[in-house]
Parts: sequence; C-alpha cells; structure tokens
Amino acid sequence: MYNRIIRNDIIKSKVITLTTTIFVAAAAMLVSLAAILTVNLTGALDTIMTKAETPHFMQMHSGEINTARLEAFAEKNPNVDEFQVVEFLNIDGAKIILGDQSLIDSVQDNGFSVQSEKFDYLFDLDGNIINVSDGELYVPVSYMKDNITKVGDKAVISGKEFTVAGFLRDSLMNSSLSASKRFLVSENDYVELKKLGSTEYLIEFRLKDFSAIGAFETAYASAGLEANGPTVTYTLFKMMNAISDGMMIAIILLVSALVVTIALMCIRFTLLAKIEEDYREIGVMKAIGLRVSDIKKIYLAKYAVIAAAGSILGYILSLMFQDMLLENIRLYMGESENSSFALSLGIIGILLVFVVILAYVSGMLNRFRKISAAEAIRFGTSQEKKAGAKRFTLNGNRLFTTYIFLGIKDVLARKRLYTTMLVVLVISSFIMIVPQNL
Repeated sequence: MYNRIIRNDIIKSKVITLTTTIFVAAAAMLVSLAAILTVNLTGALDTIMTKAETPHFMQMHSGEINTARLEAFAEKNPNVDEFQVVEFLNIDGAKIILGDQSLIDSVQDNGFSVQSEKFDYLFDLDGNIINVSDGELYVPVSYMKDNITKVGDKAVISGKEFTVAGFLRDSLMNSSLSASKRFLVSENDYVELKKLGSTEYLIEFRLKDFSAIGAFETAYASAGLEANGPTVTYTLFKMMNAISDGMMIAIILLVSALVVTIALMCIRFTLLAKIEEDYREIGVMKAIGLRVSDIKKIYLAKYAVIAAAGSILGYILSLMFQDMLLENIRLYMGESENSSFALSLGIIGILLVFVVILAYVSGMLNRFRKISAAEAIRFGTSQEKKAGAKRFTLNGNRLFTTYIFLGIKDVLARKRLYTTMLVVLVISSFIMIVPQNL
C-alpha cells in the first residue's frame, strides 16, 4: 500500500519532490564532506607533528646567545626530554631569486636552516626526512602552491646558485599564518651563506610531560634566559597549522546547517500545502477509526524515501568531491592515517541528516491530533488559519487596491506558508553572499 501511495504522490508532484530531494542531497553532501575533512585534517596534523617531533616549547631569539647557560637549564629541569638550538638565517627577499621570480615583494621572513639533529625535522612531499646535498635547495611548499618555482629551477641566494631539489613540509612554519618560512640547505652551503644574512635562533625543547608546559614556561622566564622574540608552544603550532583548512571546514558546516534548514523549510512548505489539500480526507480517515499513528505513516513514508534518496546521493557526491577539497591538506601535511575512519564518519553524518528530517516531519504531523474529524469533513479546511485575517475585510479597506488587498489577506490567512517562503529566501541569500566575503 505504501509503495503505491508514494509512487502516485511522487508522480503528481515531480518538481516538488525533485527540488526537496536536491536540497536534502546538498545538505547530506556538505555534512558528509565536513565530517570527512575534519577527520582527515586532525589525522594528517597529528601524523606530521608526531613524525616531525614538533617542539613543545620554542623561543625565537635575536641577538647574542649563551648556549652553555641554556644547556645547563635543560639539564637541571627534570621535565626536559630533548633540547636544541636551531639557527635561522634571515636573508632579504630582494636577494632571493627562485627561477625567474624575485621575492623582493614577499611579506614573509625567508630564512635558511640545516636539517635538525634531534627533532623538529623537515620532510619532503613523500614524508621522508630530507637529506640535502651541496648545491641543493629545498623550498617551502607554499611557494610551490603559488607557482613561484618548480623542481629543477635555478635559485640564486645572495649571488650563490642553487638547484631547487624539492619542496619541504615544516610542522612549525607551514601555516599561512606563520610570518616566517624556512628553506633547507646543506651544512656547507649554510656556512657560506651565514655571513650574508642575520641569524636568529630557535631555542627548542621537548618535554617529558606536556601537561606541565605552564610550569616550564614560568621556569624559563624566571631563569632570565634568552627571550628576544616570540614564544610559541605545541598547542599554538597545532592551531596555526589547522586554522586555514579549519576555517574552510567551519564555512562548510555553516552552509550545511543552513542548507539543512532550507530543506526542512521546503518540506514544511510542501507538507503544509499537502495537509491543506487533503484536509477532508484526513477527517474521513479519523472518522472511520484510523489511528493518528497510521495516518502519519502514510505521509511519513514519502519523506522517508526522499530523505533516504537524498542522503545516499549526497554521500556519493561527497566521495566525488572529497579529493578536490583534501588537496590542500595533503599538500601541506601529507596523508591522514584516519582516512578509512573518515568515510565511516561521513556515513554517520548523512544518517544524522536522515534522522533530523524524519524527526522534523514526524513532529509536524502531530498536528493531526488537533484536527476535528467533523470539522474537516464539513468545511474541508482548517478554520483556525483564517483567524488572523477576520478583521481584515474588503468593505473596511481604504488603503489598498482590491488586488493588493486580496494578496495581503491571503498572506495573513496563510502566515505559516508565506513565513516559510520568506525564511528560505533569507537563508538562500545568506548562503550566496556571506561565504564568498569571508
């Protein structure tokens, strides 16, 4: 019986059914994509920071440095697991030429380093720790994304020629929010370049217990050690690496919530219209003894099919678009170890959309309990909906023409339907305007 009812109803309202299904599919796709991207982002971020052994505490310092005093502090502090000082050679962008492009207009602090010995490793795009040969230069991956240079290009640093051997991932300075970018050269080349720039120092610590980072920061400050520069902790590194892709995910979540709202508003609009159309038939069904739960099932079945079809279609679309949206995460951080779990979370996302739609429709259908069988059979329409327009009569109209008056009276008589249309219009405008201006 349900199959025949659903089929006949869909045939009678093909356009409405298709439109509602499209909105449900769009909502399911966006929710699924947000779930997939979130899992991949957190997984890739954890992977690169774990493999790179990102410092738990880093103090940037310009000026004279007393390495022996720092080593003594590290040895005395029981929470220090590893300690190192990494040199960061700042060179003016005007003296850096990659391929045929100069970095004279770059707003980044471009610096040169050698591969770290203990931790804070730099990786190539295959996820391997880079071993640099003399004459080779590894460039931050952001310059690859911006099409500034490519592998095999000649690079000139303060008059010294290099060959771009590849691109590097840096767990400290990958983020677009980072004001500094590290280039990687061999130790011999670094010695030659050192006299051509100004040296900063990255004073880095790995702790045995990261939860005690606050006490460690206090101890470092109290010791009066080198601190002529910003201090950054592991948590801040993680936040900076996640924030650019995290903002994209947040926008997708915002839009998905709005699209879900539009889908619910569309369902509300069509369902209210359908109930109004079938008002007398609903009264007859109640009069012959059908329970409200049985009447609800007749209407709920159609929307269950629409929600299921839209959710499945949305999930398939999310699988088609995920690679395009994951491209940036994979470029900067590599593959996530949680990719298989991401697909499962995507399924949970579409199931959530499905359940929300069915719960919303079921809640709306509870209005059947308020329908009087006698009133529905006698009048064929709800009498309470006209209450708002009773005082708005044609013979008392002095302000509007007849056509405008009848239009306003219809709006007042069916406030719920027209309010739904207004909400859909407002949300649609928000979706089109706001995300592209963020």
